[in-house]
Amino acid sequence: MNKPLSGTLARWLTGPRVAGLPAPAEMPAPRLSFEFFPPKTEKLEEQLWACIRRLEPLAPRFVSVTYGAGGSTQERTHDIVSRIVEETSLTPAAHLTCVGATREEVDAVARRYWEAGVRHIVALRGDPPAGASTYTPHPGGYAQAEDLVRGLKRIGDFEISVGAYPETHPAAVSAEADLDFLKRKIDAGATRAITQYFFDTEVYLRFLDRCLAKGITVPIVPGILPVSNFQQVAKFSAMCGASVPAWMGQLFEGLDEDVETRRMVAAVVAAEQVRLLQANGVDEFHFYTLNRPDLTYAIAHILGARPKAVG
Repeated sequence: MNKPLSGTLARWLTGPRVAGLPAPAEMPAPRLSFEFFPPKTEKLEEQLWACIRRLEPLAPRFVSVTYGAGGSTQERTHDIVSRIVEETSLTPAAHLTCVGATREEVDAVARRYWEAGVRHIVALRGDPPAGASTYTPHPGGYAQAEDLVRGLKRIGDFEISVGAYPETHPAAVSAEADLDFLKRKIDAGATRAITQYFFDTEVYLRFLDRCLAKGITVPIVPGILPVSNFQQVAKFSAMCGASVPAWMGQLFEGLDEDVETRRMVAAVVAAEQVRLLQANGVDEFHFYTLNRPDLTYAIAHILGARPKAVG
């Protein structure tokens, strides 16, 4: 039997709206994209494809498939992306990184994607491979994401998304240097940036202001992470430099063993975050699904997305 909502969450759901924030029916459904990660086992692969099929009717702008550190999931990523092209109505974007490969090897992967009909790449520097604490460019590889973007543009007229960090990349020497990196990626040919997840709307809006002041005018799509396991997200956030506000901890307090209520809280938190960003003029969002479709589907439904016929 499901437990009743906490008093805090009930007041959030039923209380007065934030000043200036329209009711859900007054807001258009936002443009959405979804991210998946390649599975490591056959069972998890079944889960991934159930996720893809569950979210496909929502007609996202694109779906991205991640790429393991050091290219550890290169073949799985390629197979999944190719299968998405062949078997679904979705537009896939394949992650590609600089880690652990020569330029020629990375270029060969990019050409395989082009030949498979993939026209969208998420170009990233990539995380250090397992066992390494810092990133070291491959002697014969692309040193940074901006170099990878230029290389991809030489291969084909890819649509290229790159990463952006509203709270600064953990390895950056400063926030200003990190923004300079982003500007160089855009100038190299990237057409969009997708942010690391964040939970404080003001962090993202201030970041947009800084991007505009720097002359960055491409879309900066906010990355949205539905939080179904608060403790896990808090731990990961401490490593990747994303702040977790105290109010979020209070919302999930006492729910460690209550999965169902955690999911309900997660849906409301993410939907409210998107609605607040919409009220500030943002109309496109990238959801980190963690290959769990039901929570993402529920949030998309709250935001006004409705299934379309898949054919």
